[in-house]
Amino acid sequence: MSKPRRIPRHRAWSVLTLPALLSLLAACSSGPAAGGGDAAAGAGASGAKGGAAASASPTPTGPPGTLFDSFHYTGPDDPAFTDHGWEAREGAGGPGVKDTWSAAGASFPTDADAQGGRVLQLRSSTDGTKQGTEQVEVQTTGARFLNGTYAARVYLSDKPGSGRNGDHVVQTFFPISPEDSSANYSELDYEYMANGGWGSVGPQLDTTSWYKADPPDRVTHALKQHLQGWHLMMITAVDGKVTYSLDGKDLFTSSGKYVAREKVDVHFSNWFIDLMPSLGAGRTWDMKVNWFYHKADEAVSQADVQKAVDGFYAAGTDYVNTLPKP
Repeated sequence: MSKPRRIPRHRAWSVLTLPALLSLLAACSSGPAAGGGDAAAGAGASGAKGGAAASASPTPTGPPGTLFDSFHYTGPDDPAFTDHGWEAREGAGGPGVKDTWSAAGASFPTDADAQGGRVLQLRSSTDGTKQGTEQVEVQTTGARFLNGTYAARVYLSDKPGSGRNGDHVVQTFFPISPEDSSANYSELDYEYMANGGWGSVGPQLDTTSWYKADPPDRVTHALKQHLQGWHLMMITAVDGKVTYSLDGKDLFTSSGKYVAREKVDVHFSNWFIDLMPSLGAGRTWDMKVNWFYHKADEAVSQADVQKAVDGFYAAGTDYVNTLPKP
């Protein structure tokens, strides 16, 4: 397949033919259907290779109630990154090794296995001491999300990129309330622990729906499986239920009080549960995010999410936001 032609983001939708536009609109609003596997795994080599990130531009016109981002930025200080509602965390707080968050771990390198050829890379590092530890988190701002479909193509690591294996590292994708103390606190988690943690033996992928942060009130499910590589992670929050699915396979469903109850931000995070100086020299751990997609108030199948994302890449569209303004 030839490389998709890249065109300015603010005009990407205007050059679609009417049949293509109607097809993409249908894909973005379809209901649940069967699907499986990381459909984009073979698309990375044929997708457009990421060049220099475009400067901030008006949000392209697209399907209503949709946010899509392929993370074509030059760095956390790229004005477009901020204009599109993202920030990289710095400094204080938890979880994990407190007060060790650094934007330096967030970057946007090219990646031959990524659809479109570029990723958000989250690189955490540690030498087993607090002063030698950096955790990394990228999140949206403005609490724009509530019900609907959340999807991200994510690369998980079972071993460090450098150094000795064994850290209790947590690689996460989660919508969460802006404030832990909120009366309507909401949090929907994917947490992958290649080496386990909190007394559990890894590998383990936890999917968890929270009602309160403190004291903790949550329901959770654990998948004991090695997950090195690319995966399509989805959270579907509609009709009073939250369903977590991985590569098209449903893992866990929560309901009742364990659903999103207020608008949330979306976070991608790579952090350490504790310090392990016994492992010796420094280690680096990489988590990568190829793209993020959200469709407000609708359940979209894995197959139709991928179809919509493929349409954005084929049109050369790096970013779309037609969500209602907060």
